[in-house]
Amino acid sequence: MILRKLALAAGIAALSTTTALAAGHDTSVKVGMITTLSGGGAGLGIDVRDGFQLALKMAGADNVELVIEDDQRKPEIAVQLADKMIQSEQVDVLTGIIWSNLAMAVVPAATAQGKFYLSPNAGPSALAGRGCHPNYFNVAWQNDNLHEAAGAYANEAGFANSFILAPNYPAGQDALTGYKRFYEGELAGEIYTKLGQTDYAAEIAQIRASGADSVFFFLPGGMGISFLKQYAGSGVDLPVVGPAFSFDQGILQAVGDAALGVKNTSQWNKDLDNAANVAFVAAFQEEYGRLPSLYASQGFDTANLLLSAIAKAPVSDADAFRAALKEADFASTRGEFSFGPNHHPIQNIYVREVIREGDVFTNKIIATGLEARGDAYAELCQM
Repeated sequence: MILRKLALAAGIAALSTTTALAAGHDTSVKVGMITTLSGGGAGLGIDVRDGFQLALKMAGADNVELVIEDDQRKPEIAVQLADKMIQSEQVDVLTGIIWSNLAMAVVPAATAQGKFYLSPNAGPSALAGRGCHPNYFNVAWQNDNLHEAAGAYANEAGFANSFILAPNYPAGQDALTGYKRFYEGELAGEIYTKLGQTDYAAEIAQIRASGADSVFFFLPGGMGISFLKQYAGSGVDLPVVGPAFSFDQGILQAVGDAALGVKNTSQWNKDLDNAANVAFVAAFQEEYGRLPSLYASQGFDTANLLLSAIAKAPVSDADAFRAALKEADFASTRGEFSFGPNHHPIQNIYVREVIREGDVFTNKIIATGLEARGDAYAELCQM
């Protein structure tokens, strides 16, 4: 049954490429992927890369040339790589950046030079509002979105005095802004931690002394692993809520029992029941020997958005290619997906619970947190 679904999905993807060829226009495209493949955030970039490459493989897309580079989570290196890809490699499209501070360093300059940027992850508010651009499309979310849903869930759970924390960089600032936009209670404390921090003893002591009834945190990658392990061993017994970034598939095995039962918010999960997602989850496991993460699904969707656009228009015809991207005419792993006026997604955000399936820690969807959510910055976009 799985093989039949995989074959069907691959056939549908390949058909889009075949249709483009039949239409008689040039479907070739050169893509530069700048992502994090080393250091503490490597798992996120690896999953984006693997999801993207899986979509190309399932589509048989040999018309896409992919150049991949490691930004090492350093803005200055990301800028150097972008310059090289634009000037020397002469890529048509850029993608791959995980971290919002790197996106802010790369995206405005790249789009100003006429390149298209498809974000499989970072969605800083500055690029969703006044800094929006016709050539910038975010295929993941606007940074605030998952945190907004966590704030809405906190209300339903009866939390009235949350302690909130996040790293001090654009996505962390958007995270706490998003939580507070929907959360209706008081704040027992609000702090920004250092990006890349691994010791949270001081923050946990502040939580203990704060009188909080709950904790909301956004600490992606290795930061979340460190915090959760230390929090679980601290004896502080307050309920925790957060976005998927701190409870995603690549993190949960490292965290273990400390994450069981925690509620978190996401626009995707492996149990979403649509044909594209069922095929993706099975194919990813078969190809890589592990369950896909949120980041892998975003890389997969980004590649399929690209394939859907080049099936309709050559990238050399910028206006037509941009219009084809805007249509978002692809089968998303999330099911319903469309772009808002600022080229950011309109989609459901779900509440998940961390569970154990055999020896594997994973998530299951328990509710819809926000339905057909766009973002708070679209009205500031002047495209």
